[in-house]
Amino acid sequence: MGVVVVAVVGYFAYRAVADLPGTYFPSQGNAHIQQATDPHPPYNSNPPTSGPHLQYVAPWGIHTRPLPLELQVHNLEDGGVLVQYSCECPELVEKLAGVVKRYKDHVILAPYPGMKSKIALTAWTRLEILDEFDEARIVRFIKAYRGIDHHQR
Repeated sequence: MGVVVVAVVGYFAYRAVADLPGTYFPSQGNAHIQQATDPHPPYNSNPPTSGPHLQYVAPWGIHTRPLPLELQVHNLEDGGVLVQYSCECPELVEKLAGVVKRYKDHVILAPYPGMKSKIALTAWTRLEILDEFDEARIVRFIKAYRGIDHHQR
């Protein structure tokens, strides 16, 4: 009987994790660095989803300039979700801003030049890539990860 219970619990735990949006990247920890130029190991995802970061965070909301990677990561650690885009596409940015404005905190919209995809959604250890606007996927990602604190205690 005990084996059956463990198997059932294990199955549902696996399903809960397997159904989460985005691709999982192993945590690279949450060490603080003093400046974005301080040497640190390369991030294991692009955009980053964990790792060394600055001691302060970017304001939540809409940004018109790219955020340093080391700044992005601290926002993720604090439970933030970043919605980033890589195109000269005002109509897309307007749609993305419409989604981000629904949340008073823990969500950021910012450009990310040079990214291969048009849109990247990041949370702590999670990355979802989109080649076109998909409001349902974006909202699902935000709802899954927004506000989850990842500080090591």
